Amino acid sequence: MGFGSNNKNLPFHSKVAAGAVSGVMELCCFHPVDTIAKRLMTNRTATSLNTVAFGAVYAEAPLLTKWMSLYPGLQFATAYKVMQRTYKFGMQPVVYEHMNKRLNNQSKVLTQAMAGAVVGAGEVALLPFDVLKIRSQTNPESLRGKGLAQLIVNENLTLYRGWNWTIARNVPGSFALFGGNSLTKQMLGLDPKMSGQATLAQNALASVAGATCSITVAAPMDVIKTRIQQNSHKQMSGVKIVADLVREEGPTAFFKGLGPKILVVGPKLVFSMTIAQSVLGWFARRQ
Repeated sequence: MGFGSNNKNLPFHSKVAAGAVSGVMELCCFHPVDTIAKRLMTNRTATSLNTVAFGAVYAEAPLLTKWMSLYPGLQFATAYKVMQRTYKFGMQPVVYEHMNKRLNNQSKVLTQAMAGAVVGAGEVALLPFDVLKIRSQTNPESLRGKGLAQLIVNENLTLYRGWNWTIARNVPGSFALFGGNSLTKQMLGLDPKMSGQATLAQNALASVAGATCSITVAAPMDVIKTRIQQNSHKQMSGVKIVADLVREEGPTAFFKGLGPKILVVGPKLVFSMTIAQSVLGWFARRQ
C-alpha cells in the first residue's frame, strides 16, 4: 500500500539504490525550478517575476545565459539532494517495517505516515548542505571563492541555525507525504501485499496526492526555514522572522509562493517519489 508494505524482503541496498536513483534524476531535471522557487520565497519586494527568477544581473541576458544562471551551487545541491532522497526514500521502508512489527493492529496508512515523520525529523542532519544550497541559489556572492571544507570550518554550527524550524517543517510534511501516498493507494484498491505491482500511473497518482498534502502542510514552516537559512550569517531568530513577516507582509505571507510551489516544485517531489516507488517495485518483481 505504501513504500514499505511489500518490500520487507528486499535487501537494504535495494532500498537505498531506489532513493539514490530518484535523487540523481530529480537533480538533473529540476534544479532550475528549485532555484526559482527559493528566490520567490526569499523575495521581499514587489518586482517582476523575470527579475526575481534571474536576478538583476541576468534579467536581460540572452536565454542560454539566463538558463545557466539557474544552476548556482550545483555541488551543494548534488550533495544535499542525492543524500536527502537516498535517506528519505531508502530509510522510510526500513522504519515502517520496524514500526509495523510493533504496531501490528495499527492502521497501515497511519504507520506509513508515522514512519515518514520519524525519517523527516532525521533529515535535520543534512541541514548544512541545504543551507549552502539555498544560499548559493539566493545569495551566490556570499559563497564566491569558498570551498565546502572552508565553509564548514568557518561557519561551524551556524550551518545548523534554524534546525528546530526545519524539524517543525519536516515532521508534518513527511507525515502528510507518506500518509497521503499510502491513503491514495488504499483508495485505489491496491492490496498491501501487492504494492510492488502498482503501475507507474498508480504510483504517480499516489505521489501527486502525497506531494500536494506535504507541500500545503509544510508551507508556513518552509517560508520561515528558508528565510532563516538565507540570513544564517545574521543573528535573526525564527521568532523575530515570524514577527517581522506578520507585521510587514501579513499572515498570508506564510503561504507565499504556495501556488507556484505546488505547480512547479510539486512535480519535482512527485517525480522523485514515483521513481523511487517504481524502482522499489522493479526490485521486488525481480526477487
